[in-house]
Amino acid sequence: MSQATSQLHDQAAEAAVSTTWKQDLFALVKMGIVNSNALTTFAGFWLALHFNGISFWSAWDKMIFTMLGSSLIIAGSCSLNNYIDRDIDHLMERTKNRPTVTGKYKGSFVLTFGLLLLLIGFGLLLLASPMAAMIGFIGTFTYVVLYSLWTKRMYTLNTVVGSISGAVPPLIGWSAIDGNLDFVAWMMFLLMFIWQIPHFLALAMKRVEEYRAAGIPMLPVVHGFEMTKRQIMIWIICLLPLPFYMHALGTVFMVLATVLNIGWLALGLYGYRSADDVKWSVKMFVYSLNYLTILFVSMIAVTLF
Repeated sequence: MSQATSQLHDQAAEAAVSTTWKQDLFALVKMGIVNSNALTTFAGFWLALHFNGISFWSAWDKMIFTMLGSSLIIAGSCSLNNYIDRDIDHLMERTKNRPTVTGKYKGSFVLTFGLLLLLIGFGLLLLASPMAAMIGFIGTFTYVVLYSLWTKRMYTLNTVVGSISGAVPPLIGWSAIDGNLDFVAWMMFLLMFIWQIPHFLALAMKRVEEYRAAGIPMLPVVHGFEMTKRQIMIWIICLLPLPFYMHALGTVFMVLATVLNIGWLALGLYGYRSADDVKWSVKMFVYSLNYLTILFVSMIAVTLF
């Protein structure tokens, strides 16, 4: 065993000792992703109730099936992603303590666990509606096969492909109530799709050396910071007209969403020529997190008044 390999195993062993079973489980299913997608799924469900004139209490059972089912298929997809990436996760700081790296969970367990979560999740979504289950399957297939197994390690467009799967939760929520997806539902999908690209490109800038070490062809790795920054700004500009296509949510929402879009654009322009590109990317990434939370919470809030 080489010295480098020995050190890697020592680090993995140390990490394995310092994490709890709860931390390991949350890392395996990427609980942060599960939680953030729960908000967007519920927003889709809630707005479908609102626009179809259906009482929440008359559909509480569908809400439970939808929220649990979508959370489980996302958790299962993330588990399979960890299974697929277990050979490169030790090369990245943010993934080196995952249980698939430290040895807490064997590959066979992770694979079985992920498939079991998907099976249960799809079953619950079927109880909500067949359309919700079908959309959930499309999202899972895109994330696990088209993104994790194919484009992630081959093309800079991996971010765009992965954003498709990340945009389906609002459609899952909506389709549990209304299989004839409304225009607003598709605008939620489009908003989520576009938002993810500058969000993840900003993260890729921050973690560029880790992605380089892992051999993942993220845009800043292949084409550098300047092109990545231009792409981030272009995608943010693409968000600008979307609030006006969601006028059914009212003037308050359109104004708030527009202010958030302009704020993100202004933040990007303000530090665009900064000498510290990584610092710029961190600010853009943090703003994107707050942007999404405020936007989807406001979608729900404006229907209450």
